[in-house]
Amino acid sequence: MQSSNQRPFHIYGTRDRKTSFGATDFLRANDRLAALMPTALRVGNLQRDVKNILPPMYAGCEVLSFQDGALTLAVPSSAVAAKLKQQLPKLQAGLQKKGWQVENVRIKIQMRPNVPVREELKPSSLTLPPTAVEAFEELGESLPETPQNATLIAAIKRLAERRKKSG
Repeated sequence: MQSSNQRPFHIYGTRDRKTSFGATDFLRANDRLAALMPTALRVGNLQRDVKNILPPMYAGCEVLSFQDGALTLAVPSSAVAAKLKQQLPKLQAGLQKKGWQVENVRIKIQMRPNVPVREELKPSSLTLPPTAVEAFEELGESLPETPQNATLIAAIKRLAERRKKSG
């Protein structure tokens, strides 16, 4: 629903311009969601200004909200929060120079796991060298055949048999 004279927006903070344009088109497509567009652009512009004012070591800081003159920033750790507190006067003055009416800055610690997301490995995608398959076979044969070991022995033998076929 974008008119031909309307220029597409790039929302600050998105990694992909295509994603950004898709998001703005989605927001414009519905009247209720279109009401979010000014807020999204405002927060994006504020985020850009915060990143420009703060030193690069604070790149992980994100704007959570800006209401009634109170800016809330999310930081990844308490150590960053402690250092950021020293930068708040500079940040507040810099934002006021850019026209933002910031009266108060709050910091909220939001821990994020820094474990990279990876696809789950499928058992069939794992390959074992022939020596490992032989070791599993030997283990299955060497375990004492007790009721407690019965399921373990069966599982080890199945694993070895499957790996022989796929390997």
